[in-house]
Amino acid sequence: MSATYFMDGISGSEPPVRFARIRPARTVDVVSDDEDAQLMLAYASGEMRAFESLYSRHRAALYRYLMRQARDAEIANDLFQEVWSRIISNRARYEPRAKFRTFLFTLAHNCFIDHCRRVKARPSGLGIEDADAADLLPADEATRPDHALERHETTQRYRAALATLPPEQRDVYLLHEESQLSLEEIARVTGVGTETAKSRLRYAVGKLKAALAAGESLA
Repeated sequence: MSATYFMDGISGSEPPVRFARIRPARTVDVVSDDEDAQLMLAYASGEMRAFESLYSRHRAALYRYLMRQARDAEIANDLFQEVWSRIISNRARYEPRAKFRTFLFTLAHNCFIDHCRRVKARPSGLGIEDADAADLLPADEATRPDHALERHETTQRYRAALATLPPEQRDVYLLHEESQLSLEEIARVTGVGTETAKSRLRYAVGKLKAALAAGESLA
C-alpha cells in the first residue's frame, strides 16, 4: 500500500460559516446496505481500489473534524493516520452493522478522546489555520478586499467561539457539520442518548450564533 494515503498533508477548506437545521433522528438499520459499507467489505476481501475510493471520499471531512478538535496540525495528522491505520488493521473484522461513516467517525472520536487522556488535557490553542490552507477565493464581487476582510473577521470570530464551547458540545457540533450523520448516529458515536446529543447541538449552535451576532454588533 502506498504511504501517500497517510502522508499527503491534507488541507481541508473552511466552509462558509453556516448553521444547518438540526436534522431529526432517523433509524439505522441493523445491517447497512450503503455503498461505503460494500466498499469496505470489498477492501476486506483484498480489493485495494475499494480502499482508495473510501479514502478519497472521506479524507477531507475526517481531517477537518480532527483538525478542528485538536487545533494542532501535527496532532491532527497523527490522529488522521491512526484512524486509517485502525481501519486497515481491523478490515477483516469489519461488520456493516451501521453506516461506514458511523464506523469511521466513531474511530476518529475515540482516537481523539484517547489522545486527550494521554496528554490529560484538551487542546487550548486556536491553530486551525492549516485546515483552511486550501481555501478557494470566490469569484465576482466577493473578491473585493472589503468583502474578503469581512469574511476573514467572521471566520476568526467563528473559530474563537468554537474554541470556547464545552468539549462535549463542540464534539457533537463538529460531527454534525463534518460527518453527515444523523443525531441518532452521532449519539452512538459519542456514547450518549439521542436527546442528549440533540441538546448539546442546540446549545452549541445557539452559542455560536450569539457569539457571531455579538461580534457583528461591535463591528
